[in-house]
Amino acid sequence: MVFTKQPFIKLILSALDPHNFDTLREHLTREITWPSVYMFKFIAPAENRIFAMLHDLFPQQADFTNRHSAGGKYVSITVKEMMLSADEVIERYQKASAIEGVIVL
Repeated sequence: MVFTKQPFIKLILSALDPHNFDTLREHLTREITWPSVYMFKFIAPAENRIFAMLHDLFPQQADFTNRHSAGGKYVSITVKEMMLSADEVIERYQKASAIEGVIVL
């Protein structure tokens, strides 16, 4: 199966739709008892600058796990952190989505 760049870009942009954050907020409020440890997932180009920008969004005690793609061009980043509310999770995702090249999962 061959994917073109244009549909992939549309997928990324649609994932950043504010409505999706509202849907996530509703789900998190309904399904999770706060405070709770939340697991964030991101995919980004394997660049130190981007990793540093993501790292700066979280406190020092957050647990980071990185996994590089087979070709080494991308890295998946998982972060676990104690969060106080669904709104706090959404705020963190919004800040991460503003970093160029970062895909929020």
